[in-house]
Amino acid sequence: MNKTVFITGTSSGIGKLTALYFAKQGWNVAATMRNPDKDNELNNFSNIKRYSLDVTDTNSIQNALEAAIKDFDRIDVLVNNAGYGADGVFEAMSDQVIEKQFDTNVFGLMRVTRALIPHMRENKGGTIIQIASVGGRVTFPLYSIYHGTKWAVEGFSEALHYELASFNIKIKIIEPGSIKTEFYGSSRQFIMRDDLTMYKDFVEKAEKLSQDTGKKGEPPELVAQEIFKAATDGSHKMRYPIGQPAPLLLMLRKLFPDRLYFYLIRKIYKI
Repeated sequence: MNKTVFITGTSSGIGKLTALYFAKQGWNVAATMRNPDKDNELNNFSNIKRYSLDVTDTNSIQNALEAAIKDFDRIDVLVNNAGYGADGVFEAMSDQVIEKQFDTNVFGLMRVTRALIPHMRENKGGTIIQIASVGGRVTFPLYSIYHGTKWAVEGFSEALHYELASFNIKIKIIEPGSIKTEFYGSSRQFIMRDDLTMYKDFVEKAEKLSQDTGKKGEPPELVAQEIFKAATDGSHKMRYPIGQPAPLLLMLRKLFPDRLYFYLIRKIYKI
């Protein structure tokens, strides 16, 4: 019997490529997105079924999950991919911007995780894969609230793994570095105010490096392959950094004292 993966945020980027990759490996795929009718690629695969799901809506999550279980009987792997990046000057950010970022990247991920746990517990096992970021353990200029969400995902997921271990439910965390997706383009939300001219030089320097890094990013297919590896390697490994410079930065952050690491980042950004 083929295994089934339930993936959030499959309308584009890493989510869509992950759905396609699992399908090509013979898995059943429950591909969820807010507007599945707009998709014209995933519906070409007989082992992919699309479901409407908004991670900020509990009823939407439950409806999608019930429909997927009805269609496939069992969910073996959950991939919490839905999310987006908001960056910019923190002083310019409204409560609405901050709350939306956390509601999607953190609370949405928690809602979907909570909804799947009973199903996996009753089936005596499963794997929950959280798409975090290298930015869940290191930080860069202008990404304060985005980092806040990804650090929250890391801490939540690490603590949760203790609770679920006795039910044979594994927690895996994917930590992408610079990946060439719309994170740096159309899905990005940049926040700034015209009156905050005192940040102008800082923003220009940080923005230039950020966008240059995005253009040189590695293909998102690498992340899809790493997600599949995390789902199938049978190990208890928790974290999977993928895409340069993620592994290097994480190693330096571990080895360097704060002062030296911060100096390195400032030097790179010329700030």
